[in-house]
Amino acid sequence: MKIFHTELIIRAGAFPQSAEWRNIHNDIITAIQSIEWPSGSGSFTLYDESGKKRGKGNGVKPIKQACMRKLESLGWKLETPVDIATVRRPGPMDATFRVKDRLFCVEWETGNISSSHRAVNKMALGIIKDILIGGALILPTRKMYNYLTDRVGNFPELMPYFPLWKSLNVDDGLLAVIAIEHDAVSKEVERIPKGTDGRALL
Repeated sequence: MKIFHTELIIRAGAFPQSAEWRNIHNDIITAIQSIEWPSGSGSFTLYDESGKKRGKGNGVKPIKQACMRKLESLGWKLETPVDIATVRRPGPMDATFRVKDRLFCVEWETGNISSSHRAVNKMALGIIKDILIGGALILPTRKMYNYLTDRVGNFPELMPYFPLWKSLNVDDGLLAVIAIEHDAVSKEVERIPKGTDGRALL
């Protein structure tokens, strides 16, 4: 799998120039690039079918799970509860890495565009409240989106709102949105199942 684009929405203070961020960024790149389909192929090829009809296209949860398991092998914690002082306790962060007294988190989008907004808002609020030192949301490009379960959040849909988050006043922290994309499509590979078992994608 390849990284198509990384947008740094918040880049403030010392952290974006730190060794901690360089190591975290390398872990994220390694985890994304480690995902392959079919297993052992050395690349990431989606089944060539639109996901816009019921029961068609490729699942997204196994892709996420493969990335999370790789991050876990690199020392990250998965499904970390983080209290960002919202009215209703939010769900856990997909993956976190401790940087001194704060956390860096990674969220992988498997829901719709509203879920993408919630993820970015949650991370931005965590940075403002000095609970998080940073965060990254990973989601597909429009090109990749066409082959996945219908209505999954994607980079172009989120992009018009970047100026809003970029206007936030932050002393120290980093917030990134990472657009990922497949290497190829083919009718010769199987569909990625619409389940939760990502072991076969590593």
